[in-house]
This record gives sequence, structure tokens and C-alpha cells, in this order.
Amino acid sequence: MGSDVALHLMEQLLWGALLICAPILLSTLVVGLAVSVLQVVTQIQDMSLTFIPKLIATVLALTVFGSWMLRKLLIFSKELIANIPNYF
Repeated sequence: MGSDVALHLMEQLLWGALLICAPILLSTLVVGLAVSVLQVVTQIQDMSLTFIPKLIATVLALTVFGSWMLRKLLIFSKELIANIPNYF
């Protein structure tokens, strides 16, 4: 029974982490792809041109989705702490 609980908790943890990180990763991916296409078209190969837009996209994603991400994390934490007696 213990390994089933551990596997279930690990599954919840990994899916939760993926869901929480998804907005930042997707926004950074889209901006990085757009900047790469722009670099290929204009043949400008400057490193700051790739870094700064990704940084701005990350900050914007955190601003827009930050409260949702925190709420998801708090829900997971509350459920985990509330179910501690059931794990033993």
C-alpha cells in the first residue's frame, strides 16, 4: 500500500509541476521561436536579441499567470497536508 501512495503522490507532483510551469515555458518557447525566425530573416545574430525578449515574456507570464500558479500550488499543498493522516 505504501508504494501505491508514493507513486500516486509522485504522479500528482509531476503533473502539478508541469501544469504550473506550462505558461512560462510556452510563452518563452513562442517568443524564442519568433525571435529565431526574425534572426534568420534579418541575419542579425546578436545574443541579447534572444535573451531580452524571453526575459520580458517570462516576466509577463509570471505577472499574468502568477496568481493562478500560486493558487494551484496552494491547493496541492493543502490537499497534501490534509491527507497526511491517511498515508499512515
